[in-house]
Amino acid sequence: MGQQRKKFRKKRYIVPITIIAVLIVLRLLLPFMVKKYVNGVLADIPGYYGQVSDIDISLLRGAYVIDGLYLNKVDANSKVPFLNLEKTDISIEWGALANGKIVSEIVMTRPQFIYVFEDQQENEAADPDFDDWTKALTDLVPIDINNLKIIDGKAAFVQLTAEPNIDLNLNQIQLNATNLRNVVRTERELPSEIHATAISIGQGNFKLDGKMDLVKQIPDMDVSFSLKNASAKALNDFTNHYAGIDFAEGNFNIFSEIAIADGFLTGYVKPLLKDSKLLNAEQDNFLNTLWEGFVGFFKFILKNKGNNTLATKVPIEGDLNQVKTKVWPTIWNIFKNGWVKAFKGVVDNDVNFEDAEKANEKQKKN
Repeated sequence: MGQQRKKFRKKRYIVPITIIAVLIVLRLLLPFMVKKYVNGVLADIPGYYGQVSDIDISLLRGAYVIDGLYLNKVDANSKVPFLNLEKTDISIEWGALANGKIVSEIVMTRPQFIYVFEDQQENEAADPDFDDWTKALTDLVPIDINNLKIIDGKAAFVQLTAEPNIDLNLNQIQLNATNLRNVVRTERELPSEIHATAISIGQGNFKLDGKMDLVKQIPDMDVSFSLKNASAKALNDFTNHYAGIDFAEGNFNIFSEIAIADGFLTGYVKPLLKDSKLLNAEQDNFLNTLWEGFVGFFKFILKNKGNNTLATKVPIEGDLNQVKTKVWPTIWNIFKNGWVKAFKGVVDNDVNFEDAEKANEKQKKN
């Protein structure tokens, strides 16, 4: 009888100890299993290759952290990763559980998005799935993304064949996008919000604010952004390569509002140069000198005499597959700024979601 009790006691301890041991082993193996899964997803993206360096698991938070994820094109000539995500924290949003939704939130720390012009041009339209890397990356998240936060990010356009190389960039990107899956739905047409700030090339101040509805196949949105007081000289590599002009001084600003309703877009882009002067072209050849003089002449004729600005307002309207600019209003706005009144250096707040809806309904009637 005593021996049977001892055996029973041993079995009573062996079962929980075995379960605990199995759980410990699974916990130790889990990062390797998740890492293998993530690298498998990256390997299956058509035309791209990528890898992660490490995975950390936090069971208590219901989260995992991806360290050192990069992604680049297979046929890229450069070694610059298209995506380089230093740290990505993916976790369950516990607050959304109160609304009956199981969704995730992502925090990206120091992500870099580098568009190398030469790398992205080859085979760009060869395969409809070739550039479907965004869908593949969302497969890394097992549940819908509701909140997205970017801390100290960077985005850049780079052209290596230009001499010197062109590098247009936004640094110190701070972005916060909330309620992307409409966990909290009110009577508002656009329940999701996005806000972002950044520092541009030439130390300009970039700001973006908007509302969206991302549940629809073609998202509805009402977004405005501005770039203020960027040094025009910082754009010289770009403007010299594409227009053959250099700035000696001045600042560059751009203001825009975009609204989309049921796939129909309306809005404007308003670039503005202030206190700008062209660089003397003593060492340029005759044609370059002639071109700079031509640009300088029209800059003088069309700029506003009161605040020394050169600006235009480019209306944009149409189907998302056929967005086009309006030529004559653009030309009129150039002269309007020069001779009638100067455009204010602010977002005009004259485009909203209802404008896109009305324009879409007007197009359908026609």
